[in-house]
Amino acid sequence: MTSFKVIRARAEKRKGGAKALEKLLPPVAGAKVLAKIGDDRVLAEMTKRVFCAGFAWSVIDAKWPGFEEAFLGFAPAKLAFKPDEYWEKLTSDTRIVRNGAKIMSVRDNGRFVQEIAREHGSFGKFLAAWPSSDEVGLLDLLVKRGSRLGGNTGQMLLRFLGWDGFVTSRDVIACLRDAGLDIAEEVKSKRDLAKVQAQFNAWAEETGLPRVHISRICALSIGENYAAEEITRRMRGND
Repeated sequence: MTSFKVIRARAEKRKGGAKALEKLLPPVAGAKVLAKIGDDRVLAEMTKRVFCAGFAWSVIDAKWPGFEEAFLGFAPAKLAFKPDEYWEKLTSDTRIVRNGAKIMSVRDNGRFVQEIAREHGSFGKFLAAWPSSDEVGLLDLLVKRGSRLGGNTGQMLLRFLGWDGFVTSRDVIACLRDAGLDIAEEVKSKRDLAKVQAQFNAWAEETGLPRVHISRICALSIGENYAAEEITRRMRGND
């Protein structure tokens, strides 16, 4: 496998130097910050990622104040007591995107957040304790216990919450394949995900960098070489 020094040097050259590259790296919340995230904010981010999947993010962002109102500030305890009629009425609520399946995922994910909070004190504390060396395991849990949190949605949820992990975007996969990792052009199998995890763990040990930075540097080292402003506008946390 290619040393990460080579990949980072390529990204720095493409982006105008080490300092310019560092400005494009996403923040890492850290355990203390993650532990303080409220369960309502976790459910809110879950909802935003679910609704953004396959939809224009700008539309969701523009409607977001309406989402906050319609879903009662995403307080899991409040939503847990709402009857079926409440959820059915939301399917005609113009404050939000009226996708019935995604609306019902909020109810399911609210229960999921409550279950994790009962087990660990809060969802944030649960995330703070989960090791970055096992993102695959965390993603698997999101799929099994959450609703519509599979694939890129789960990865982006972790990214926007500030958890230290990778995103298997097109450019990240291209970087890994170029470095010599034997994976498919679209990483979907558990086998390929395990390979990606192992390589990120190896590069983290090599460099001492958080995995989220390794992921972003990978993405910036290959593919379309967008200007910094365009990266910020287009990606908003994605690789």
